Amino acid sequence: MNRGEAKFRIYTTLQRSMAALPEPVALGVARVVGDVLFEVQRDDRAMVEKNLRRVLGAEETDRAVLERWARQSFRAYARYWVEGAQLGNTSAEEVERRTLVHGLHYLRDGMATGNGVILALPHVGSWEFGGAFLATQDMPMTSVMERIEPPELFDFFVAHRAAMGLTVVPLDGASGNSVISTLRRGGLVGLLSDRDLPGTGIEVEFFGETTTMPPGPATLALRTGAQLMTAAVYSGPGADHRAIVEPPLDTTRHGSLRSDVSRLTQQIATRFEGLIRRAPEQWHVFQPLWLSDRPVPAA
Repeated sequence: MNRGEAKFRIYTTLQRSMAALPEPVALGVARVVGDVLFEVQRDDRAMVEKNLRRVLGAEETDRAVLERWARQSFRAYARYWVEGAQLGNTSAEEVERRTLVHGLHYLRDGMATGNGVILALPHVGSWEFGGAFLATQDMPMTSVMERIEPPELFDFFVAHRAAMGLTVVPLDGASGNSVISTLRRGGLVGLLSDRDLPGTGIEVEFFGETTTMPPGPATLALRTGAQLMTAAVYSGPGADHRAIVEPPLDTTRHGSLRSDVSRLTQQIATRFEGLIRRAPEQWHVFQPLWLSDRPVPAA
């Protein structure tokens, strides 16, 4: 068995095992796994603490306080994976019953225009649970996912999300056209937009420091006429979920495409600050995010 086959079997076995457990047991397992990862993944823990210090405020320097928040972050991330594993076996009626959405009317009104809606989302809570809920409301969401190896594992994740009512488009040269086609059909596109993995995005001020964020949501909205909104889905209370959909951003052209993309991306970043502050421990960012933390490219 090669490394790719082993990775595929490990991931799929774990996913199916978590899906088969009673939910209270699975959530208990997630808590234990989160605590173990907090203890052993020290580099990730240090990065999480640095990121949380920005969210909580630069004045928050108490080591014990930051460690408590970081431990909760690892627990929340483990819960995200367990919930994702179980979601494919959760009925549409159960998903609807266990999801409370504030601001859903903004989304309904946006979809009613027929021009499509773009939801810019931070890596908070369980966006997949929110996507499953929207499928129960006749608003199925399309999202973009970076390809992972081996290809069989990527296909497994795509099929699993399809069972939730989510359409996943692989991130490649054709993904832009696929997303635009969805919007032109009046569809809904959800884009996780708080991490700029290539590091080539738009510079924004985020929690008082400079970083970059993807230009995709703003660019798509300006080019297609789709409405652009921000939202987040939080795990809890208990096994339930709550979500917030915020009013549409003003996508009226004010200047050049570049300047308008920059303006809207900064507005997204500012809104993300408020959404993340509602539950800092549920912000799943374990990588260097701000420019001051990123590795310096080799000369």
